[in-house]
Amino acid sequence: MKRFITSVAAAVLVLVPTVALQARAENPREEAREHPRIARAIHEIEDAVAYMEAAPHDFGGHKAAAIQASREAVRQLREALAFRAMQDNKHGR
Repeated sequence: MKRFITSVAAAVLVLVPTVALQARAENPREEAREHPRIARAIHEIEDAVAYMEAAPHDFGGHKAAAIQASREAVRQLREALAFRAMQDNKHGR
């Protein structure tokens, strides 16, 4: 049950920024295609978070902080893509 709740919470944390990004940016998917390294980084970090959450150990006491910092990194990367999308929309690109 605890893993289920953790999985649901992780999904919410992943989806909420995505919905917010789509609300602000007209074409976030296009922006991700324009910046494939950022899109890949988001995917890889999300995968690492899922791996750490499922791990039975705490990585020497660093697990919680690493998960939190990784989620913040994903949020910042999505914000960066949203900013680029808004800039492109302003300039008619």
